Amino acid sequence: MTLSTLEKQEAKLKQLNQKIKAEKSKIEQNLGKQIIKTSNLDYADLSNQKIKDLAQKIATVLNQESNNQL
Repeated sequence: MTLSTLEKQEAKLKQLNQKIKAEKSKIEQNLGKQIIKTSNLDYADLSNQKIKDLAQKIATVLNQESNNQL
């Protein structure tokens, strides 16, 4: 392969990685919004610590559910 071909492939790979990163960010934002909405949480009450605590509780529940399915 020539250097030019490799550079083009590298550019495509970088572009794909950016798309993946953007999609992950969109999913994370949508997940957060849905959790806040369905839990009737008030944005004013969500400190960084409370967000971390809620995330830990959700992760615990999800991990317990996946362990129970085994």
